[in-house]
Amino acid sequence: MAAPRGVPPLRVLEEALGIDLTPGGDAPEPVAAEGAYYLEQVTITEASEDDCEYEEIPDDNFSIPEGEEDLAKAIHMVQEQATDIQILEQKTVLPSRHVVHEAIEDFLCNFLIKMEMTRTLDCFQAEWYELIQKGGTDLKALGNVPDVYSQVMLLESENKNLKKDLKHFRQAAEKAREELLKTQKERDFHRMHHKRIVQEKNKLIADLKGLKLHYASYEPTIRVLHEKHHALLKEKMLTSLERDQAVGKHIRYKDKGIPHITEVKRRNLESCLCQISGLQTTLKNIDIGHIQVPVIKVGHSCEKENKSEGPTQKCLREAREENDNKTKMRNERKDSEFPTDMQPDPNLSACKENLCPAKFDYKLNNIFRLHELPVSCIVMHPSKDILVSCSEDRLWKMVGLPKGNVLLTGSGHTDWLSDCCFHPSGNKLATSGGDTTIKLWDLSKGECMLTFEGHNHAVWSCTWHSGGDFVASASLDMTSKIWDVNSERCRYTLYGHTDSVNSIEFFPFSNTLLTASADKTLSMWDARTGKCEQSLYGHMHSINDATFTSRGHIIASCDARGVTKLWDFRKLIPIVSIDMGPSPGNEVNFDSTGRVLAQASANGVIHLLDLKSGQIHKLVGHESEAHTVVFSHDGNNLYSGGSDGTVRLWF
Repeated sequence: MAAPRGVPPLRVLEEALGIDLTPGGDAPEPVAAEGAYYLEQVTITEASEDDCEYEEIPDDNFSIPEGEEDLAKAIHMVQEQATDIQILEQKTVLPSRHVVHEAIEDFLCNFLIKMEMTRTLDCFQAEWYELIQKGGTDLKALGNVPDVYSQVMLLESENKNLKKDLKHFRQAAEKAREELLKTQKERDFHRMHHKRIVQEKNKLIADLKGLKLHYASYEPTIRVLHEKHHALLKEKMLTSLERDQAVGKHIRYKDKGIPHITEVKRRNLESCLCQISGLQTTLKNIDIGHIQVPVIKVGHSCEKENKSEGPTQKCLREAREENDNKTKMRNERKDSEFPTDMQPDPNLSACKENLCPAKFDYKLNNIFRLHELPVSCIVMHPSKDILVSCSEDRLWKMVGLPKGNVLLTGSGHTDWLSDCCFHPSGNKLATSGGDTTIKLWDLSKGECMLTFEGHNHAVWSCTWHSGGDFVASASLDMTSKIWDVNSERCRYTLYGHTDSVNSIEFFPFSNTLLTASADKTLSMWDARTGKCEQSLYGHMHSINDATFTSRGHIIASCDARGVTKLWDFRKLIPIVSIDMGPSPGNEVNFDSTGRVLAQASANGVIHLLDLKSGQIHKLVGHESEAHTVVFSHDGNNLYSGGSDGTVRLWF
């Protein structure tokens, strides 16, 4: 497009582009609306009705097609090219962007709106538009708001956004720090657990090596026993032949009318028959594995009359007499009878009279290092300040309180101990362990007085009946058993659970049993019949422990997810569920008043639940997992055992 006459080409370009291209940078004079130039883009969208194809003609070099040469047009084109070259040769600096300054009135309105000064804004707008209508003020002379104010507002807005980001980043950093501390604690816990597992693994490897050596020494003995067994079978056959021959001779003598066999032959025949019965008993005992008897070769002729009693007959006679004595003693001992009229707890009235306020502010007072391996159970003496702890090192220890001096140590189990319980009189102790046995101990002598065998897997828990004549046990073999102490036999086996039975306890002064199982159920049993009376459902994970209050009206249970439930024993319905997880709850116990429940958790924390207000208090002091917890008789002290082999006193 060529410039109009009287107007410089640079001016036309400025007006077309809407920018200032003058070298001096001076603002151009305003142009009247009649002489203003502007560019407008128009798009013609008209569909072509013909089917002709058009060829695009490039115009790179402004070439003139042949046959259309015109001198005037050529001169005009050369002038336009020269003008364009002149414009391009000028040193023009185009701004990177077009800055639009904000008007003063807009700035003030925005400021008042931002500050929420609505009344001032209404007054300002009224007076401002009134002033504009009067035309008494030159608005162009006011100009625009200086850039510095706009920049200050932008900086303030950016500063505010940065402060918000800073606050957000600080919160994220604090959260990350807490996560780091939590991760470090979990790492330390898992590291300690790993060390414990490594120690147990090394111990198991050593035990396996010892067992392999022990079992290897049995192979020669078994081989010798097999040889003796075959030799005895041969001797049995020969003796049977001798007996048949002797009986045949006796019948022939009798048929021939011989009055009687001589006295010597009769005695010899009796001796042979005695040997035959003795050999049969020996073979039976060898098959069972009770006794070991040397081989006695029996010749074709019977022993002489004046020969003394041999070692086989002597051993058989002694074993027979011992079995007869045991059978006679067992027959003389009759089964104990379950009491029908149970008296109420004599300590219950004393607890009601001396009802002291519940205590929650326990502090760690002392640490008793009693065992080398984890402590599995702690029980208090029924009447004295004495404590018994059981451990996975196969030992139980009786400790005097509050000094923690060891009074008695018991050993006899061949595997780890899981639980222990005092006789109601306090002079006996029952222990259970991984060797599938329950042992009764006489505390006055410190010796094992009786061992019950019958479970197929490890025994997790044991408890005494309030009468003292029965002991109940719970095992990994999914059964529970009731043992009679007087007749020394199993009275009932309780079937019904579909997984390991982890806990068992007699209801105070009653014939009712409570069992907790890994099948997520609690069961009530009648010890007199061995029948399940009721089952309680509600836990979502394996139940580790369950117990009664001293009054027996509330049951507490904890599971492998840390959830503790309280049940109404009279109505057999759940009362409340408290989540203390996710760490497993290993054991729960009530204080003597029944108002405080303590739970030993796998994360080393002792949780104290106030049954009246529902508040949970935490005792932190164990360096590793807490396995067991028990209150003192007066409730002033608390004792807890952990996987580090220590018992901690909280005062």
